Amino acid sequence: MPYDYDARVRSALLDHGLRATPGTPPALARAFVNDLYRYQLRRLREALLAKRIARRDYAGHVVALRRRYWLLSVPLGQWTTGTRG
Repeated sequence: MPYDYDARVRSALLDHGLRATPGTPPALARAFVNDLYRYQLRRLREALLAKRIARRDYAGHVVALRRRYWLLSVPLGQWTTGTRG
């Protein structure tokens, strides 16, 4: 089944290094973005523990990261505009 990704979703996926094709299931694309987000959170936590980030600045870094991964807050059903074919 071909998927027709919303233009904003396609752009956000590209920002995260994923070029979704009509054959890419949205659930798979979301899983990729979620794994990348979790990896970035772990790196941020490691930086905090290694004192490369001050504790007072940590929350700001987390908020900035969440803003970068805004796509995860969009319901999966809204990632596509319908099917083609």
